[in-house]
Amino acid sequence: MTKLRTRDARRGRALLALTSVAAAAVVLSGCGAGGTAPNATGDSKTLTVVVEGGGKAELQPVADLYKKETGIDVSLVELPYAGLYDRISSELKAGSPSFDVAAVDAIWLTAFAPGLAPIDDLFTDDVKSDLFGGLVTEAQSGDHFVGMPVWTNSEILFYRTDLFDDEKNKADFESKYGYPLAAPTTWEQYKDAAEFFTRDTDGDGKVDLYGTDVKGAVETEWLATVSQAGEKQMVLDASTNEVTIDDAAHKKALDYYISLLPYAPSGAAQLDWAGAQNLFYQGNLAMMRFWGHAYRQTPADSPIKDDIGVGPMIAGPGGIAGVPGAWYLSLPSTGKNQDAAKKFIQFAYEHNDLSADTSLGLVARKSAFESKNGTAGFENFPALVETLESPQSLPRPATSNWQEIVDSVLTPMLQKAVEPGADTAKLLSDAKSQIESIVK
Repeated sequence: MTKLRTRDARRGRALLALTSVAAAAVVLSGCGAGGTAPNATGDSKTLTVVVEGGGKAELQPVADLYKKETGIDVSLVELPYAGLYDRISSELKAGSPSFDVAAVDAIWLTAFAPGLAPIDDLFTDDVKSDLFGGLVTEAQSGDHFVGMPVWTNSEILFYRTDLFDDEKNKADFESKYGYPLAAPTTWEQYKDAAEFFTRDTDGDGKVDLYGTDVKGAVETEWLATVSQAGEKQMVLDASTNEVTIDDAAHKKALDYYISLLPYAPSGAAQLDWAGAQNLFYQGNLAMMRFWGHAYRQTPADSPIKDDIGVGPMIAGPGGIAGVPGAWYLSLPSTGKNQDAAKKFIQFAYEHNDLSADTSLGLVARKSAFESKNGTAGFENFPALVETLESPQSLPRPATSNWQEIVDSVLTPMLQKAVEPGADTAKLLSDAKSQIESIVK
């Protein structure tokens, strides 16, 4: 485990300076300023790339170097998350895209694939060997590769080193649980640590430090738990549309997920990424599972900014598992600058390491992660690599119905599951019926 210098307060403290953090908290949640893309004219001296707000910073150094080396100007047009989806979707359907390249969220690839050009020739054996297996799988639709990973992410473990390194805590923990206190690596250890650190620290009779959080308003952390339970077909088998959400692994994952509620702040049904991040950086949580990019986004006024460690995502019976949070560069099949646009995508892959030094600090290639080994400020990279290299860090199902499944089934189910007395078997059975009606 490595030491990390990092960053809806719901528990009464003043809100930390998290406006900018929340805006960039999770690339896949959407952020950034809108804009109008110029029309693609077929002028190979100018390329237009549409990106989500957080992605512009990631690609800017690549675009700058590309212009320096080729003379081709790359215009990065940033849009808010929903606006980017709508722009790409409508223009692909119309067959007249105003962009040459699009930065595409992983969960959009299947829906957009009919309007994207194959880029199979870019996926040489060397390229595939330098990408995590989940990204290679996710980049394919049918028999073709339709996106090149440009950056990826995963949840990892964040924990407070001031609490875990405290000598009294070490002695008390080992006395109670029978093994030394350390950053947890398994479900059991995580639950023990969460229980141990949930306490009243100021003697007023109220709990003010919680061991962990439980997020009910977002689905990805539970999906990671599903993979940790050993599930190979998360929610459904996209190749057959067989819904798996009510099987034993999904139930085991949901039961474990809600077993942490006694050691988490109230209001889990409404807790999302920004809320959980805020609680942790205010010092209200001993641990959280969160996206690895948060390493570089700790506010200077966080009371725990110098006391944060990171490790790989925890393991369940199936091993370590996170959900890859990747973005891809894709070509519209009716674009006017196909050759030039593909060359830019290849260039972006070759110079992927440039994105490591941006505000989000995310890359996609294994070698780009490894290039920062031992570099101060990148202590989160080994945890990300170990998590993403795990065979159980599986991508979300490649179904064009995925966002509808998330919005109308998974999130509402989780919000019910975190309420007292929830019948997890019934919730999963009901979810299966709902998903079957969506994918039939």
